[in-house]
Amino acid sequence: MKLFGLKKDEKKTDLEKVEERREEVLAQGRKFKYPLQYTKHRVVVNTVLIGVIITAVLAIGGYLALYKFQMTDELLYRATTIVPISVATVDGEKVRFSDYLMLYRSSLSSIEQQAGRLGNDIDSDYVRKKYKRIALTNAEQYTYAAKLARENDVTVSDEEIAAEFDRHRQVGGIDRSEESFLKVLKDNFGLSKGEYERMIKLNLTKSKVMAKIDDEANKTAKEVESLLSSNGGDYKAVYEQLGGKISYEETGGLVDGKNIDGGRAMEAAKLEAGGQSGRFISINGDGYYFVKLINKKDTEVNFVSIFVPFKKFDTLFSKLKEENKISESIELEDL
Repeated sequence: MKLFGLKKDEKKTDLEKVEERREEVLAQGRKFKYPLQYTKHRVVVNTVLIGVIITAVLAIGGYLALYKFQMTDELLYRATTIVPISVATVDGEKVRFSDYLMLYRSSLSSIEQQAGRLGNDIDSDYVRKKYKRIALTNAEQYTYAAKLARENDVTVSDEEIAAEFDRHRQVGGIDRSEESFLKVLKDNFGLSKGEYERMIKLNLTKSKVMAKIDDEANKTAKEVESLLSSNGGDYKAVYEQLGGKISYEETGGLVDGKNIDGGRAMEAAKLEAGGQSGRFISINGDGYYFVKLINKKDTEVNFVSIFVPFKKFDTLFSKLKEENKISESIELEDL
């Protein structure tokens, strides 16, 4: 009977036929889908691997360039301002590689601006080694000063930095515009405004710390103030009485009131004959000055001065060296 002779497809409903056809189409699609997924996966994996390899190569290359070959070019310097790597540690504090390179590059730029570009001879190599040593030691001292600043609640405000920047801009009695001053910084030291402000902050922090922690210098400064008050401002007599605690200097005649001499001439220029300045921290930040104006003429001044040095910071820093608490990641000679 034909009833039992129906073909298999004829027994299926229309819905079943549609579902079956749908599965056939999907099966055909899977043949393309899964290989594509596998290809995408390989692309992602390969991209990640390539990225890791490139990063590793750059890291190794940068490490060798900075630590082994001690290269100091612009690209590497800029990289250290982005990646916070250290060149040394001082009493557990990391010394920023960028600070070291900034100090070294600005010093070298100044030298080359005055004497011409350094060559590859023995003398040029000695100069580079010398200023690398100076730059690293200064960077280490600044780092140590920053640590002492935190411990002694010493801070440097943005206003203080701005005021010091303006004072530097007017050094020598020339009221330069900011634009012209920045050009001087760039041409002579290779520094931007931000870099110069960083240097100002480092210097101010160190000088304020040196003044804060040096109890002996502060005690001596008070003695000087007391003696000057009682003897009518006889600077030489104070020097003779306090002996090796202080130093005394006379200009011996009129000198330029714009002299860069720790700030003494500029302070003297503000006074009238016989006037005294009182104590102030030297521009170098290495001690207190007292100035008395003898006389002045036009832009020249004649004065005497007393200097009370800061010693404790240098003593503490030297002690760190003796106790091997300074570790350097690059090899530099003590020249």
